[in-house]
Amino acid sequence: MAPDPVHGSTTSDAAADPADHAAPHPADRAAAGFASSDNPDGAPLAGAADPAASGASADPARAADAPDAHTPAVRALAEAGVPHRVVRTAIPSGPEESARLQGIALGALLRTIVVRRGADDYVFVLVPAGRRFDWPKLRAHLGVARLSLPDADEAKAVTGYARFAITPLAATHAWPVIADAAMLDHAEVSIGGGVRGINVHLAPSDLIAYTGAEVADVSVIDDVAAGGATAG
Repeated sequence: MAPDPVHGSTTSDAAADPADHAAPHPADRAAAGFASSDNPDGAPLAGAADPAASGASADPARAADAPDAHTPAVRALAEAGVPHRVVRTAIPSGPEESARLQGIALGALLRTIVVRRGADDYVFVLVPAGRRFDWPKLRAHLGVARLSLPDADEAKAVTGYARFAITPLAATHAWPVIADAAMLDHAEVSIGGGVRGINVHLAPSDLIAYTGAEVADVSVIDDVAAGGATAG
C-alpha cells in the first residue's frame, strides 16, 4: 500500500489547506501518526493483537516480557495514574486492519495530525479513522486564516516523534490538542503510544483530561475511506 502523506495510510485526511496560498508541503502528510494504522512498512512486532497491560491495569509479568511497550508515552500515562491498556500489534496494512487487530471499531482509532498555525506554533489534532479533519472547520475553531502541514523532519523536531508514530502523549513540546467531537461516540479509544505497533486504549474523557484537549467539531466523514467520491 502506498503511504498516505499524513499517516502512511490510504485515508485522505489532510491535503494542503486551500487557504494557504504558500501551498506548504502539499504532498507531505507525514506530520502525523495513527494509533497504529499508519504503519505500512517495517518489520511487524512479534505477537499480533497481543495486549500488554499497563498503568492501572498492568500485568507485571506481561510487561516484563514486553520492554518495547514501555515508551515515554506509556510511562507518562502510568506516572500520571491515567487508567489505560497497552495493546501491541503487528504492523497493519491500514486502519481497518489496525482496528481489527486491536479489537475496536474503526472510529475508535485516533489519528494524531500535527498542524502548523504560525511560526513555531503548532497544534495536535485528533481525528477518528474514517473521518478527515476539515480545513474550514479547523481554521474557524482556531480563529486563523491560514494553516499548513510540516514535513516529516519538522514534525519530528517539534514533537520528538518520527513519522508514523506521532502522538501528543509525552511529546517534547506540549502543543495544544484539538480532539474531534466524534471520538466521544466511543467508550474507549486507541491512540498511538509513540512507537509503531504500540497502541494505548483509554476512555476519551481521560485522554481529554490528560492532554487538556479542546473538544470541537473539526472533521467530516472521509468519503474516500467510505468508498465514495472525494468531497469538493
